[in-house]
Amino acid sequence: MSQAILAKVEQTSIKENPPKFEIGDTVDVHLRILEGNKERIQVFTGVVIAMSGSGSKEMFTVRRIVAGEGVERKFPLHSPRIEKVEVKRSGVVRRAKLYFLRDRVGKAVRLKERRRS
Repeated sequence: MSQAILAKVEQTSIKENPPKFEIGDTVDVHLRILEGNKERIQVFTGVVIAMSGSGSKEMFTVRRIVAGEGVERKFPLHSPRIEKVEVKRSGVVRRAKLYFLRDRVGKAVRLKERRRS
């Protein structure tokens, strides 16, 4: 009984057509930021290294290098703050989680590009 109620409540917060991307893709996450009474869009670009959760609790982790330091950020997939997720390029991967990229530096971080037809 309570599971059915939770599922109904969860259904209201799920986006109708969520963005389509996979692990290993380089994406631009357009995020709505509130500063005082003004609103602006901030873009976070990086490689999707992990996806977790399901339903309204689905999250994805994006990693990028800023000034020589690795920066990772987790985003809720169905958040109303996310304007859009734009796929820049697709990488060839054989893992569900790309945590091994944390130990790599420089050109070793690059992934082979997947050709789409």
